[in-house]
Amino acid sequence: MSSLSGNLLNFGLGIALVVSSVGRIAAQEDSSVVAEVGGVKVTMADLEREESAKLLSAHYQYYQAETRALNDLIDKKLLEQKAKSENITLDQLIDRDIKSQVKDPTEDQMKVYYEGLETDQPYDAVRGKILEKIRQLRTEKVRAAYVTALRVQTTVSISLAPPRANVDLQNSEVLGPPNARVTMVEFADYECPYCQKVATDVKKLQADLGDRVAFTYKDFPIHARSEKAAEAARCAGKQGKFWELHDELYHSKELDVDQLKAQARTLKLDPVEFDKCLDSGEEAAAVDKDHKEGARLGISGTPSFFINGHFLSGALDYASLRQVVEQQLAVQSQTATNGGSK
Repeated sequence: MSSLSGNLLNFGLGIALVVSSVGRIAAQEDSSVVAEVGGVKVTMADLEREESAKLLSAHYQYYQAETRALNDLIDKKLLEQKAKSENITLDQLIDRDIKSQVKDPTEDQMKVYYEGLETDQPYDAVRGKILEKIRQLRTEKVRAAYVTALRVQTTVSISLAPPRANVDLQNSEVLGPPNARVTMVEFADYECPYCQKVATDVKKLQADLGDRVAFTYKDFPIHARSEKAAEAARCAGKQGKFWELHDELYHSKELDVDQLKAQARTLKLDPVEFDKCLDSGEEAAAVDKDHKEGARLGISGTPSFFINGHFLSGALDYASLRQVVEQQLAVQSQTATNGGSK
């Protein structure tokens, strides 16, 4: 057994980090006056509601920066707590459990690294810098694995939440109970490769979380074929099979009109009614309404999610979605507990 494994097995420390972002999250309910125009007061809530297209993206970028900084701080706290539990300094802990695990590269490995550099300097002139850089990279890798192991053994509770926005759920397709503790709204595009990838993760969330979460799908077509695909899913919804065709479109990725009709027949939809709905553009206005709402909110790409109103976008996966859902479930449980204790 390595010294790293042995030390971690003996480590039984628990910590909880709670960081509040109530001020920013509650901005849409903030009645503080930020301007006055001709005697008419403009509140922070007005600003967030009416200029959300300009503000949501900026809030989210700041949230991402906060998240990176918070994770760095959590890592530092974990290391400090581990060192304290063993009555050693942080430097001693790092020397013993991290730096001691780092092996220097061979001469051949450094020469391979050198070949990838865009430099006119001879190898001997930069050898020292190459050695130091590889040591740094390997140290960071060992440190990351070490901290990950500490996180597994330690209670870390994060309350830092993404920015919020109010999403209109009227006339939207919903999968799940109306009284679910968490509502997940997805703005997506059937032809978007990232949406197609995350669709599997969303299905897993549905299976894992059951009736604790209700899912709502909003159309935000960007690619050429996605608008007609969105109409097709809504046409299927008129026959009670929105989610069946929705899932099939993400699975098959077949979005040409003839392919949409073929999939509708596979699902045993009434072909006459479906074709009439799709060919006439009967659902085009509803799709456009979703798209305009997304634009009003400040969405610029897909997939974009609102989990109990909290905005998430970008390279999303099961873990990132589950983290925010679990956070919101915890918030709901805490609210219920506090309400019940009054």
